[in-house]
Amino acid sequence: MSNRFVLLPLIILFFSNCSKENSENKDALFSKLDASQTGIDFINEVKNGADMNIFKYRNFYNGGGVAIGDINNDGLSDVYFTSNLGTNKLYLNKGNFKFEDISKKAGVQGTKTWSTGVVMVDLNADGLLDIYVCNAGNSLGDQQKNELFINNGNNTFTEKAAEYNLADTGITTHAAFFDYDKDGDLDVYILNNSFIPVSSLNYSNKRDLRDKDWDVAEILKGGGDKLLRNDNGKFVDVSEKSGIYGSLIGFGLGVTVGDVNGDLYPDIYISNDFYERDYLYINNKNGTFTEQIQGWTSHISQSSMGADMADVNNDGKADIFVTDMLPEPDERLKTTTNFENYDLFTRKVNLDFYTQYMQNTLQINNGNNQFLEIANHAGVAKTDWSWGALLFDMDNDGYKDIYVCNGIFNDLTNQDFVDFFANEFMQKMVVTGKKEEIQTIISKMPSTPIPNYAFKNNKNLTFSNEAIKWGLDTPSFSNGAAYGDLDNDGDLDLIVNNVNMESFIYRNNSQKNKNNHYIKVKLKGEGQNKFAVGSVVELFSGKEILRQELIPSRGFQSSIDYVMTFGIGTKKIDSLQVIWPNGKFQTIKKIANNSTLNLDITNAKVDYVPKIVKSKPLFTEKKNQFLAHKENNYVDFDHEGLISKMLSQEGPSLAVADINGDGNEDVFIGGAKGQAGKIYLNKGNGNYSVTDQKDLDADAIFEDTAASFFDADNDGDIDLLVGSGGNEKADQANYKNRLYLNNGKGVFVKSKTNMPTTKNNVSVIAPNDFDNDGDIDVFIGSRSVPGVYGIDPKHLLLENDGKGNFTNVTDKKAFKINSVGMITDAIWEDIDNDSKKDLILVGDWTAPMIFKNNGRRLVEFKSNLSGYLGFWNAVSCVDLNNDGKKDLILGNKGTNTNYKATSANPMKLFTNDFDNNGTIEQIATRSIEGKDLPINLKQELAKQIPSIKKKNLSYADYSKKTFQELFAKEVVDNSIQKTVNIQESVIAINKGNGKFEVKALPKEVQFSCVNTITTMDVNNDGILDLILGGNQYEFKPQFSRLDANYGSVLLGSKNGTFSWLPYNQSGFFIKGEVKQVKIVKDKNKTVSIIAVVNDNTPKIFRRNE
Repeated sequence: MSNRFVLLPLIILFFSNCSKENSENKDALFSKLDASQTGIDFINEVKNGADMNIFKYRNFYNGGGVAIGDINNDGLSDVYFTSNLGTNKLYLNKGNFKFEDISKKAGVQGTKTWSTGVVMVDLNADGLLDIYVCNAGNSLGDQQKNELFINNGNNTFTEKAAEYNLADTGITTHAAFFDYDKDGDLDVYILNNSFIPVSSLNYSNKRDLRDKDWDVAEILKGGGDKLLRNDNGKFVDVSEKSGIYGSLIGFGLGVTVGDVNGDLYPDIYISNDFYERDYLYINNKNGTFTEQIQGWTSHISQSSMGADMADVNNDGKADIFVTDMLPEPDERLKTTTNFENYDLFTRKVNLDFYTQYMQNTLQINNGNNQFLEIANHAGVAKTDWSWGALLFDMDNDGYKDIYVCNGIFNDLTNQDFVDFFANEFMQKMVVTGKKEEIQTIISKMPSTPIPNYAFKNNKNLTFSNEAIKWGLDTPSFSNGAAYGDLDNDGDLDLIVNNVNMESFIYRNNSQKNKNNHYIKVKLKGEGQNKFAVGSVVELFSGKEILRQELIPSRGFQSSIDYVMTFGIGTKKIDSLQVIWPNGKFQTIKKIANNSTLNLDITNAKVDYVPKIVKSKPLFTEKKNQFLAHKENNYVDFDHEGLISKMLSQEGPSLAVADINGDGNEDVFIGGAKGQAGKIYLNKGNGNYSVTDQKDLDADAIFEDTAASFFDADNDGDIDLLVGSGGNEKADQANYKNRLYLNNGKGVFVKSKTNMPTTKNNVSVIAPNDFDNDGDIDVFIGSRSVPGVYGIDPKHLLLENDGKGNFTNVTDKKAFKINSVGMITDAIWEDIDNDSKKDLILVGDWTAPMIFKNNGRRLVEFKSNLSGYLGFWNAVSCVDLNNDGKKDLILGNKGTNTNYKATSANPMKLFTNDFDNNGTIEQIATRSIEGKDLPINLKQELAKQIPSIKKKNLSYADYSKKTFQELFAKEVVDNSIQKTVNIQESVIAINKGNGKFEVKALPKEVQFSCVNTITTMDVNNDGILDLILGGNQYEFKPQFSRLDANYGSVLLGSKNGTFSWLPYNQSGFFIKGEVKQVKIVKDKNKTVSIIAVVNDNTPKIFRRNE
């Protein structure tokens, strides 16, 4: 929600409530029950008034929460709602989905003006659930104090927050009760939302300054989060000494508790709105926490709201889902969204606010203190202005699904409303001197209810929105939500708190599916933790682990039922294990389907000791003496406003060869602009020493983007050819190919012969004696024309005269290569078994291409690969299935992107001087219902092509326009057009005669791009395996970044298929943008892997024999 409230004083547009309830689907998974059926008639009515409105209180539309729990121990779970301006409500479950409103007589309506979060928790250890209510609002004094309703055991409650020291006045969003110090009682994390105006902070990083120490008015203090330790029933603030931040830059909207590192101590994830980054507090097991979000994640949500923690892939590890506010429909995206520019994004990163993007995040736990963020791959990144996030098994198939509440009662970020009508009102105020009434302005804001999302788990780390099919698609303004089995039929029902409309009461009908079964678990604790909060229950089924952790506070401002319901589908459960809060565990076997287990902590007698599986990984990282690659400071977007990613950071290059004949392969690592490339001699045993190379040092001005060792002058030693690249249009003189000749003593002297060059951004150097005359010729491919993306660069086929003099024979012997496009990689391999190596090319916005070598020239080799148009980055060619024919491994962009090109919905790139001003622009489109829609927002496109703005298109009009409708037919027809229809990295099995069978590599490979491919038999089973490197960071902020790969080792099989090896087994783990990976061999037959990383230090991994 980073930019939305800066615009509030200007907001105006017509108000229209288009909420319309869909007719009930009788066969849907969920049935929405109305108040006449249930007796629950709760509405969180929020109306703007003179003293309380969206202008005076930033969180006016954040809504209320829901708590589910059995307050009278009758075996039926009851429901509590918080209200912002009205009274809170408690509904007693009478059975069969009939509820009674006992709020008033129970004494739990609350006396404060603005309630937010709620959690049911037994604080006095009498076996009865109490109710803790969080309060906020803009009223001063006692109105912001939180309330604690102690259960009297007779369906009445007594408010005693002050007695427990829990009457916090910190503008609280939510609270989570858990035993962080393992002393047997429940402590609490109080999540507060700073009241300070965001615009007054100017991205100030005062994270370490506690709220009480800020030099601001007292009314603005009290926003810092708090950790309170339970000391014999009194809660004591231990925040500062426990390592919990308590600054006014913390705008907390979600607190999620769970064990992320498997040490059985609860950790804490805090979702922060606006510019402050989220916090991940790792429990140090000594009463303190260490905040480690930057160590565990590669990026996070920008406007983090609700969150939940659960295991979505049944591997026994806690994953994390966080909501943001990115719309999915193209029209809504273009009418309500404005992304940060790259400069602001970089500024925030430099100020230690980390890499944040406007999108939901799904952090998959690797089990090695690292998460992989794959929300785009999973299909769950875009759910609009979202609040509650719940991970639970909605259809009892044994896999946790995702439910997301969304909607904002007034579209505060509607761009038309900001851009046009606001100016009109401001002008009117200037002319008349009169201010418009607040209610008049507010009434003109658009109001668009949105269906919530119900993502079905597809069991492969992808999800499908089944809201319509499951009966959960009523447009609404939903905030808090909670789940529990309200009718005791073995499935989880759902309660949703809405703004200005009746709450949703959804009955789950999973019990009608007789194939899907369940197991329910009810835990009885001891001492001061009667409900066994913090217990972990695991069901084992083959290799799968169905895991739940008993932490009631979840989602947004809500808490779930204490009875744990496991959908198991058709799985056979081998055993059930409970790890209790006291460190004991018990195992239950022979569990009947569709049964409820009542388990008591006193029956657990054995201490739980986490299983530590010690396995020797295939590779071990070794320390090295390599210098770090250091990029120069250049921002492509300042010069090419419509490109989505930078092309100026393609290095470092890497080449490997034994340059001094000692049997150890040596290494060249290219430098960035202003940094000389270096040659390192391999001394054996993983030791390298840098050599003194004056001619390389003298050429530090060049950016080394490609390199290759080979004997260029036929003198029996290894020479070095280096290609220059980058994307700085003004540096035309620096795009040169440079040949350095080995003087026979390991000193490389720059050749006096000028190598042919295209002055383009060189991407690959591929040497090969293509004409079989005994000397090495070279293909040099280019990635792009510097400063003009989308225009095809030139490439070179250079013929060697045998003395190191090269002639450009491209037109004469490989004419077709002139038009192959933006090349990223090239290799020479014999693809047709005629004993001549052919040239295989891949590139950006193109298909893999093969040029047959007939001994005289290169001619186009037709294949069915011509239909696979991709963002190809890398190619390797080996015989994967031992059939005697060379197959291809092709590295692509992957599917963890916010736009996905497919054969049914391709992406296109149109390049032209669209406004005839002498500057080339690039417009990328995606296909929606067969139409080419620009991916650019209106404001972005208009900045580069002012004619868009001159047409006076409203944002709503622009959102519907195709590329072809924005420009004249002549302009469209004259544009260079490129297409992509596949993003998966694949293998292509050679069937002969130009026919290839294309298969996607494992899903883990698709989490990011593949930049480099190496093949070797890593486990000595006689079958080739794959080693891949990837990631790409430098995108515009709206495109997030590709960072969900830490290197991949894929084990091959006899039939040419591959399986991904977990990091703890491979040992091959690299953070960053891996540009090249190559094998290095020593004379003692030791095998190492070297990986070069953009703007970072190279890595060396030694194979463990």
